[in-house]
Amino acid sequence: MKFFILFLSVIFSVVIFSDDFTNQEDKRLFFISPLDGDVVSNPVKFRFGVIGMKIVPAGTNEPSSGHHHLLINVKELPNMKLPIPANENHIHFGKGQTETDLNLPKGKHTLQLLLGNYLHIPHNKPLISEKIHIIVE
Repeated sequence: MKFFILFLSVIFSVVIFSDDFTNQEDKRLFFISPLDGDVVSNPVKFRFGVIGMKIVPAGTNEPSSGHHHLLINVKELPNMKLPIPANENHIHFGKGQTETDLNLPKGKHTLQLLLGNYLHIPHNKPLISEKIHIIVE
């Protein structure tokens, strides 16, 4: 009986958390534009891409879904167990946006995308893009 209860607990856990543990290699978060090394001018046109996940507004709790967060000039990633901060370096796209125009100060910038769940918390296995570098003239 104990084995059966343990077995059911494991199966239940896999079903609940399957979003974060299956096919992680099939999931990808990336910039469509700008691209690494681009020299751009204001307003900068950002377009975000994702494979293997559905983009939904914050507060929408669906399997394999989330919304974009743009990290600008962030040296250390936020705590992956807490909601992503909201400030000038952590821009939330909680309406499910996949593109935006932003004005950035002139100079060099690093950019990275991080997908957050319905509560703005990164997934159990965080989906994060490669860091890119741009120059704003």
